[in-house]
This record gives sequence, structure tokens and C-alpha cells, in this order.
Amino acid sequence: MNEAAPEPPRGIDPDVPSTARVYDAILGGKDNFKADREAAEVLMWHLPQAREAVLLNRAASLRGVRYMVRAGVDQFLDIGCGLPTQQNTHEAAQEIDPDARVVYVDNDPMVLSHGRALLADDRTTTVVTADARDPEGILSNPDVRAALDFDRPIGLMLAGVMMQIAESERPDDCIAALMAPLAPGSHLFITTWPDTGDPAQHALSRACLETLGSGWCRPVERIERHFLGMPLVPPGLDFVSRWYPEDPERAVPEVADLEPYELTQMAAIAVKP
Repeated sequence: MNEAAPEPPRGIDPDVPSTARVYDAILGGKDNFKADREAAEVLMWHLPQAREAVLLNRAASLRGVRYMVRAGVDQFLDIGCGLPTQQNTHEAAQEIDPDARVVYVDNDPMVLSHGRALLADDRTTTVVTADARDPEGILSNPDVRAALDFDRPIGLMLAGVMMQIAESERPDDCIAALMAPLAPGSHLFITTWPDTGDPAQHALSRACLETLGSGWCRPVERIERHFLGMPLVPPGLDFVSRWYPEDPERAVPEVADLEPYELTQMAAIAVKP
């Protein structure tokens, strides 16, 4: 674990761990504090292959981005983007379409600070501080409105976000509010934690609730409702190790053959009619 303590941007309490910084610590990044590293250690105690699980989620996110770009989406609203420890949405999108535009949104001010520093010369990518629980705050943000054309399809990305929103915070209403102003042909991409009864799923949820105060795994039928009845791109909602939207006929492992950490995350893309 990294022991160097960066100077916290204004608005950050370094003694309170955040999801973005805990993931950064798990992946060996440098943009985290002692509290984040301690939380990461708890997570890895409960799920020793937490790093592999995070990397699987990132790989699925990049596959989702590439699928959407090849489907004609050239602008993205990536909410809960986290810190830029690994390859990110704009890099994956711009490998295919150099003019693709991306707005990153995260509720951790450190993401804004580091993102803006890294993207200072990138005129197609924007970073803003906001929260998925406040859709209107995101949609009315002048940087968001300036960067994205809401008259054309947008890829709304909620990778690793929905499990952090409690049922009492009405997660489906948040998604519906975000999707409402998006043009037909817009895509909704979600990765989240399922509850199929596997102990690894419950262990991960307990660890996050203990360290971050959020992190709920949900039954698959409940996760399906996040997509608001919109049609899903094949192969539909599946574990990320089995989810290849660009090649839905690809031979994939049987669920019974997946490692426990591979059962902690599912992904799907829906298209707005």
C-alpha cells in the first residue's frame, strides 16, 4: 500500500474514506490517505481478490465504452468515474473515435483536482464534482451542458455506482431523472453488485458497509429494474467475466466455474427507444 499522504484538496476530510480513493488504494494508486488504505485493507481481508474484482469491473467498463462507440455513441456522461488509476472512458472512446467527448462526474473533490490536472490540454474531456443522488445538479451543471449535445445520443455510465445508493434514496428514480432528457438512441451502462446468495457477494457488501457506510448487493431481479424496462443489448445482464456485448455469441465460462470474486459484479447496457 502507498504510504505517501497527498495534500487534500479543499472540501476533503482525509480521515473519512471515499469510494474513489479506496479503489485507488486497492489498485496501488497514490491519490489516497491513511483512512482509505485502512478501508482497502478491510475490503481485501473480506475479499482477498478485491483487486482482481476491481480490475474486472474496469475491463467490463472499457468493453462497454467500445461497444457504445462502435454503435454510434460519441459522447459520454460517466458518473462515479473515480480516480484515473487505470485506463479510462475517454481513452477507450478516443482510440476508436478521436473526437468522442466525455464528461466525468464524481462526488470526491480529489477526482476534480487530479482529473483537471491530467486533462488540462484535452478539450474533449471535462470533469465536474456532483453526485448521482442529485440528477438535477448534474444535468444543470453548465460544464455538462456545454460539453454534451442533448439532442444527440449520450452514453450514460454508472459503473460501480448503484450499489452505493441506498433503497431509501430511490436509485431507480435517480436513473430515470438522468435518462429523461437524453435523446432516443442513448445508452445506459451499469455495473453493480448482485446478490445470488454467494458468500463472496455478502462479504464484499459487509466490508463496504463497515468502511464506507454504503455498498449493497441486490437480487438480480431488483438490478434489472435499474434499466427502466428499456431493451438490453445482448447478452443482457450477466457476470462481468461472461459479458461481451461486441461478441454475445462468444464462448464464456459457466457460472458454476467462476471464481468467487467473479460473482461479485454484473453488467448490462440498455438502449433508450
